[in-house]
Amino acid sequence: MRNGERARDHDHDDAHQHHGGHSHGISVDADRRYLTIAFVLIVGFMVIEVVVGIVAHSLALLSDAAHMLTDAGALALSLVVIRYVGQPGGEFLTYGRRRAEVLSGQANSAVLLVLGVLVTYESISRLISPPDVAGLAVTIVAAVGVTVNVAAAWVLAKANRQSLNVEGSFQHIVTDLYAFIGTLVAGVVIIFTGFDRADAIASLVVAGLMFRSGYDLQRKAIRVLLEGAPEGLLPTEVGMAMARGEHVKEVHDLHLWELAPGHPILTAHVLVAAKADCHAVRRALERMLKQRFEINHTTLQVDHVPDQLLSIQRQGDRPPHTITT
Repeated sequence: MRNGERARDHDHDDAHQHHGGHSHGISVDADRRYLTIAFVLIVGFMVIEVVVGIVAHSLALLSDAAHMLTDAGALALSLVVIRYVGQPGGEFLTYGRRRAEVLSGQANSAVLLVLGVLVTYESISRLISPPDVAGLAVTIVAAVGVTVNVAAAWVLAKANRQSLNVEGSFQHIVTDLYAFIGTLVAGVVIIFTGFDRADAIASLVVAGLMFRSGYDLQRKAIRVLLEGAPEGLLPTEVGMAMARGEHVKEVHDLHLWELAPGHPILTAHVLVAAKADCHAVRRALERMLKQRFEINHTTLQVDHVPDQLLSIQRQGDRPPHTITT
């Protein structure tokens, strides 16, 4: 087995190619109803928070409100993408539109990272020159915010979070929940100690959470877009399992990637013994890949081992990463 290209001259008249587990219809992974409920909760509370944040001069509340605006945008984008993904791919999008979910997740992560930078800058400014903060108003709004975000997170947790589209929205909500907890603590500190810088410190914690969530989403999205192997699946391990199959002599040109998280795709060229049934070997490999590695979408070209011809090569010139039996 080798991950690169390997040229071979052999008769393709007895070649057997098959696409296993193909399901080009794109199903809706996320539940529109859960996203809509979360969207209504977030938008309704965001309006209240902006008003109270302006009146109370609270950066923590305003930064939370800004983050909630991105939450609302993320939820709206998720709803749009769900509708888009559910449409047929047409003649030119042969894999359908599922990868739009990855682009949505990447967009959400970029927003989180940019917002984290802005909140960090403003927080440092307020640490240097802290304004007067109405601790009681901050505490009350933050307590309500915790309740609203717990409800929204609970609702979204029921959706399919394998989708980066849904996961991006979920991370926005969870980050906001942590932010409200920090703001609640800051409000209590201000009430009992008068330490106004607690508000800016809480905002820095919010920014840190934004950076963490944004980075994780960006990393997952880039992995899919660069067609890297799915997390937890090693191409070498999969190739070795295939090469151990009955009558299999060699596996090469193996490629393993994801259309979207949770939807792995595998292609490979398999050489089998001269008198083996290519179709039977292919079916056995497809079953093994589905049961052991949960790879449902496979394209296997199965050929008989070509007749051995005399060849001369230097010792050590055997192509690397080729699995033979």
